[in-house]
Amino acid sequence: MNRHSLFSSLLERREAVQVGFSGLLGLGLSHLMAGRARAEGGAAGFGRAKSVILIFQTGAPSHQDIWDLKPEAPLEVRGEFTPIDTNVAGIQVGPHIPRLASIADKYAIIRSMTHDLPGHEQATHFVLSGINQLPPGATHMASRSDWPCYAAGVQALRPRNDGLPAGVMLPTYLHNGYGFSGQTGGFMGSQYDPWHVKKDPNAADFKLDELTLQPGLTIGRVDDRRALLEGLDQQRRDLDTQAASQNLSRSSGQAYGLLTAAGQFREAFEMDRETPAMRDRYGRHAFGQSLLLARRLVEAGMPIVQANMGSMNNWDTHGSNFAQLKDRLLPPFDQGVSALLSDLEERGLLGETLVIAVGEFGRTPKINAGAGRDHWSGVFSAIYAGAGIRGGQVIGASDAQAAYPATRGWYPADLGATVYSALGIDPDSTVYDRIGRPNRLNAGRVIAPLYA
Repeated sequence: MNRHSLFSSLLERREAVQVGFSGLLGLGLSHLMAGRARAEGGAAGFGRAKSVILIFQTGAPSHQDIWDLKPEAPLEVRGEFTPIDTNVAGIQVGPHIPRLASIADKYAIIRSMTHDLPGHEQATHFVLSGINQLPPGATHMASRSDWPCYAAGVQALRPRNDGLPAGVMLPTYLHNGYGFSGQTGGFMGSQYDPWHVKKDPNAADFKLDELTLQPGLTIGRVDDRRALLEGLDQQRRDLDTQAASQNLSRSSGQAYGLLTAAGQFREAFEMDRETPAMRDRYGRHAFGQSLLLARRLVEAGMPIVQANMGSMNNWDTHGSNFAQLKDRLLPPFDQGVSALLSDLEERGLLGETLVIAVGEFGRTPKINAGAGRDHWSGVFSAIYAGAGIRGGQVIGASDAQAAYPATRGWYPADLGATVYSALGIDPDSTVYDRIGRPNRLNAGRVIAPLYA
C-alpha cells in the first residue's frame, strides 16, 4: 500500500476531531469535483427556484384515495371514499383533503408517476436521489455506494461559502434498524451529507444541540480551535493530495458553520418566534410544525429542505387503509401542506420555491382482506407547486383501476431533473465519487408540462 492509500485508509476510519462543542467535525475523504457542466438556459422552469421543499410521505400514500380516485371502478378497487370537487373546474380529489381541494389552483397533480421497484428502501432511494435504477454496489441498506441525495448534488455543484450544508432533512432520519438510502452524499462522501434534524419541532423543548455552545466555550475560542485545525490541515497537505485535504477542510467548515451560524439560519429553529396563530394555522403536530420550520429555513436561504411526513413507512397502509387516511394521516397533511402553500404565496416566496409532495410509490388497485392496500409502483401521484409551475392542472392519467399510466409515465429521475433544473443546475452535470471517477448527476428529463 502506498503512502497516499495508507493515509487515506487511516483517516477514513477516524470519525471526528473533538473541538470542545456539541457535535463532531466529520473527516470525509474524496477528490474535489474536476469541473461543472453548465445548463442550457432554455429548459422549462430553469433557475426559477431559490429553494426546494420536498414533502416526503414515507411509506407510500394511497394515490387512488387522495389524488386519483376511480369512482366508476368496482368496489374492491374504488374503496369507500367519494371524490370531491376542487376550486378548479373538472379536478376532483379525495374527500379528506378539503383545504387542499380549496386551493387546487396553486398546485399541479401528476397522476402518472411510475417506476418498477415496489420496495420501500429501494424506492425511497429512487425518489430522494432522482434515479430509476440502483447504482453498482447499492442494496436495501444505506451505504457509500448510494446515489447522492438532492442536497448533496447541490452541495457539490453549488457549495455554500458560509460553511453551512446545502440541505436540511427533518424531523426524522428514515431507518429500519439500518438507514434508508437517499439521505446522504452517497458515493461522493460524507462531506456532502445534508444536516439531519432528528427532533420534533412541535415539542415544547425543541432545541438543537448542534447550534449550542458548551458552557464556557465562546465563539472566540471556537475560532482559535478552528485555526488550529486549519494548521493541521496544512500539515496534511504535505502527506495527502490537495483535493482530499480541501474536502477535509470543507467537512470541518460545515460543522463550524453550524455552530457559529448567526442571523436567520440560527433563528429559523427558534419556533417560538412565530405567533401562536401562525403555529395553529400549520397545526400543532409534527407534520405541520415541520412544514412551518421548512418555510423558516427557506426564508433563511436553505436550498433544499426535506420534510418527512412521519417516521419510517408512516404511510404504509397494509391494513385499515381508509381509517388511517381519514383519522390519522390526511388531516395533519391537509392542514400543513395547505398552510405552507398559502403562507409561501402570501410572503411572496411561492414564485421562488419549488414544493413537491410525494411518496416512494403508490398502493395496489385492489383492496386486501384487511381493508388495506399493499405496495404498488406501477403508477402513483405527486403534487408540484411554485417556482413557475402552472397550478390548477392535472398532468398524465392512470388507467381505469389506477394501476398503470394511461399516458406518458414520469419517473423519479424526471422528478430529480426537475428539482435540479429549477435550482439552475444542469441535470447533465458531472459529479465525482471518492476516488475521482466522474458520474452524470441525473439521467431524467425535466417535467416540462408543469410549466405549460
